[in-house]
Amino acid sequence: MSNEHTHDHDHHDHEDDLITLLDEDGNETLFRIHLTIDGQEEFGKDYVLLYDASTPEGEEVELLAYAYEQAEGEAEGRLMEIETEAEWQMIEEVFNTFQEEE
Repeated sequence: MSNEHTHDHDHHDHEDDLITLLDEDGNETLFRIHLTIDGQEEFGKDYVLLYDASTPEGEEVELLAYAYEQAEGEAEGRLMEIETEAEWQMIEEVFNTFQEEE
């Protein structure tokens, strides 16, 4: 499984929902946080689903999934690759439940 999913979206105008990622060439891309998942109890980390913030409203987006870790006292956290199939299964289960509720 990859870090990518597709999903239709509507824009939310919340500055806190934005995150800038750098690619391997140092280019910045602004992403919007679609969903955060608390995985602390099961995996000791949280997860975040992101999509490109420049995607026009109503269009299908590609979701990127990452593990997220933020140390106490730090303003910014760090994103990490999702390592296990168990993590992916938990993320998909939470995402599917979230989609059903919307």
